[in-house]
Amino acid sequence: MSVATRNDSQVARDEFLSFRLGDEEYAIDILKVQEIRAHESVTRIANAPAYLKGVINLRGTIVPIVDLRVKLGMAARAGAGAVVIILSIEGRVMGILVDAVSDVIALARDEIRPAPEFGSVLDARFISGLAPLGERMLILVDIARLMTSGELAVVEKAAA
Repeated sequence: MSVATRNDSQVARDEFLSFRLGDEEYAIDILKVQEIRAHESVTRIANAPAYLKGVINLRGTIVPIVDLRVKLGMAARAGAGAVVIILSIEGRVMGILVDAVSDVIALARDEIRPAPEFGSVLDARFISGLAPLGERMLILVDIARLMTSGELAVVEKAAA
């Protein structure tokens, strides 16, 4: 079948889990998501950075929980309805605290726009692209890069 005659169902699509932080909508690669859980109390770690909320015991595995709002420079918000997304990244299990999980969205590669250059105003290393969806703008986060950055090495120590 020629490229010109293929239909939409034959276009390769990647799936993303979308979630909210404040008024913004973000998305991460669904293949990195292990499970979604209601926010529960965590055991705090002394002298941990503000973005590291603490750890939970998930079926015998100690899982560090990162408040993604704080990590991305937003004000912390301990709201009812917050959700923890458990991730599996490079053999490590960790969680991110978000305001709410929206849905799973399938995007073709040509629907994803490159992240604009922000200069020194904003660190865009963790933004893998933007996806306009009607009136919505989805910010695609390279969660593996974000969660394995050098400053998050403390997360690994907390889980040890």
